[in-house]
Amino acid sequence: MRSDKTNGLEHVLIKCITACETCATLCLQEDDVKMMARCIQLDRDCADICMLTARLVGRNSEHAKHVMKECIEICKACEAECAKHSHEHCQHCSAICRECAQACEIWMKG
Repeated sequence: MRSDKTNGLEHVLIKCITACETCATLCLQEDDVKMMARCIQLDRDCADICMLTARLVGRNSEHAKHVMKECIEICKACEAECAKHSHEHCQHCSAICRECAQACEIWMKG
């Protein structure tokens, strides 16, 4: 049986994937796309690592904790980069990335 903790983590990971994909898409529509390049890159990396993490957690893989360490690192990097931009989608993504990193850290502890 799956724990509420695991179900909650998967929910946050999926929220992060969605926020990052949305942020990257909307950044590509900004007037100065070049200025948003780092944000877009981290959004895409974050979405990908969150997807892999969700899959490994979902199947109770012995490798989930290894990948989760990288997930935390990338979520924090994406959070910091998105926080630099005033766009609503970037600010939202930053908050969700912070929530995701914190959820992963809690899951790792326990």
